Amino acid sequence: MPRLVEVPGYVRFWTASAVSAFGSQITGLALQILTAVALGASATEVGMVNAARWLPYLLFGLVAGVLVDRCRRKPLMVGTDLGRAVLLGAIPVLYALDRLSVPAVCACVFAVGVLSLLFEAANQSYVPRLVPKDLLNAAYARVEQAGAVAGSTGPLVAGVLIKIMGAPLAVLVDALTYLMSGLFLASVKAPDPVPDRGARRSVGSELREGLAWVYRHRTLASIALTSHAMLLFNSMVSTVFVVFALHELKVGSFGLGVTYACAGVGAVLGGALSGRVVRRLEVGATLIVFRVLAAVGWLPLVLAQRGPWALVSVALAHFVVSLAIGVESPVEMSYRQSVTPDRLRGRMNATIRSMNWGMVAVGAPLGGILADQVGHRFALAVGLSGAVAQALVLAVSPTRRARAADELGTSAVDLTPRHASAEGGLD
Repeated sequence: MPRLVEVPGYVRFWTASAVSAFGSQITGLALQILTAVALGASATEVGMVNAARWLPYLLFGLVAGVLVDRCRRKPLMVGTDLGRAVLLGAIPVLYALDRLSVPAVCACVFAVGVLSLLFEAANQSYVPRLVPKDLLNAAYARVEQAGAVAGSTGPLVAGVLIKIMGAPLAVLVDALTYLMSGLFLASVKAPDPVPDRGARRSVGSELREGLAWVYRHRTLASIALTSHAMLLFNSMVSTVFVVFALHELKVGSFGLGVTYACAGVGAVLGGALSGRVVRRLEVGATLIVFRVLAAVGWLPLVLAQRGPWALVSVALAHFVVSLAIGVESPVEMSYRQSVTPDRLRGRMNATIRSMNWGMVAVGAPLGGILADQVGHRFALAVGLSGAVAQALVLAVSPTRRARAADELGTSAVDLTPRHASAEGGLD
């Protein structure tokens, strides 16, 4: 079996992912500083800019999957990368012309969100065309590791760039990373056939087919539903964490930096261990064990007390949770692709991803409300309890019997007649 570095095109694909991941981290910080400081925006306006990034996932997530399955994936990825480069490049230009405003930033960020939604659905669905099935887990793990490194070091790089260049030019750096990513992807050589146009139906019919595949599949349904719940409760914890750590635990900004660095180390280590673990435990057991670990891993944070051990507690929690997710996430991703036909992968990925981000949009404000109305520790405890509950639900679901050997449709029970009947009634 060849190694990943020997798979034609994978190194360029991975490089494109790593470059754009670092660029996204730079923009995430630079846009907040640009909006709050350079434009003098209020906290509400900064929140509007942040919300504009994720709103497309709620509005268009399901439709995006249909569009991705109707198109060749590489040209779509290249086009959306170049489009994001142009949109982000417009922000420093408008700032230089003294034409930049909060609504203009929201419009640019919203459009970038739409293109990102399309890109991510195509990107996740393209990997099975690029690498052999036996290397899928490793391929996704390496991409996850690149994202983890970007997440832990990107804000530091962004801070240096913003200090040296200013926030508007730092955004321009991200525009250049998308341009580089698009050029790298354009040079990747892998089969990318034109989808069968004769099999097309209405958008609504194809959308329902994608939903039915995910939520009526014997193993995918429980994986998807518990993933949504995990994102809901984890977003509650992560939202409350910063305020709790700064105001109650007094770990300071340095402590936050150390905590996020530990989370990055955990994610990288988890990605490195993912392949070995799944070969030893199999898919179902790996997902369950590390979902449970990711949930219980928040316990040191919930129990943390102000004092010399506060930073150790929060850093340990983030390390353990990120390690567990680093092991589990590539396994889940590769399994989802393996049991889904190519013509449905765009819809499957977009459906799960859009619902996941939708749960983040619900969980984040819910965690904040619970923290303000009852208390930070209570909100953290609710998040921990919910995370444990979804992991236990997954443990008793049919997913426990998921195997790496499952092929297209082999882990689905009686899909064809059941779906045909449903689709016939709906069409």
